[in-house]
Amino acid sequence: MGNDWAIARDSLSKITVVSNPNNELVTIHGIANDLKCIGIGTDAAVFQSVHVPQYAFKVYAKDKKSKVKIEQNVYYILGDSPYFSTCYAADEEYLVLSYEAGTSLFDCILQGIHIPKQIIQDVDDAREYVRKRGLNPRDIHLKNILFQNGKAKVLDVSEYTVPGNDFRWEHLKKGYEQYYHLIDGRPVPFWLAEAIRKWYNQRKEHFSFEELSKTMFHLLYKK
Repeated sequence: MGNDWAIARDSLSKITVVSNPNNELVTIHGIANDLKCIGIGTDAAVFQSVHVPQYAFKVYAKDKKSKVKIEQNVYYILGDSPYFSTCYAADEEYLVLSYEAGTSLFDCILQGIHIPKQIIQDVDDAREYVRKRGLNPRDIHLKNILFQNGKAKVLDVSEYTVPGNDFRWEHLKKGYEQYYHLIDGRPVPFWLAEAIRKWYNQRKEHFSFEELSKTMFHLLYKK
């Protein structure tokens, strides 16, 4: 594909991404009419250009831009894999990635789209692949997993050099196995999904799956 992505440079220069405290989502400043925001996280936002829609541009907040080179190197180590995006290039504040179509598992939950067991197995296989490459699969959550043509695509590999287990995937997998049948095919209210997301992101370092379950049911029946 060469460097045809460079056509988006001028538009990207008009965008500023700002991080927020308490692990809240970033804020975006600036306007570029040919860019569409397709994802927002706690460190970066992702944009797609109408001129080169085959790419996704992950723009980091200025105080997080040290992660650009780290994540680029992770993609280099992962190599060509069906589980992850392709990284084509990096600038000072953003990565140039392959655009991946699909629906995040977070949106599947909101829309009541069935999540098959194959997705769970795919993520397990992806995590094993990461470990074999000498990396540590972390920060795998509902917004970082795409349901793509019946398979899973894992997004955001920026924490794969960080040691330790954050247990995000273990909690999700256990929740799927024990509770997913209760909501399968039924849209989950946004307020509930977002409340759980915020609570989880601000939780203390160590807590049990049972504590997470109690919090979910408390939020649900409080309404």
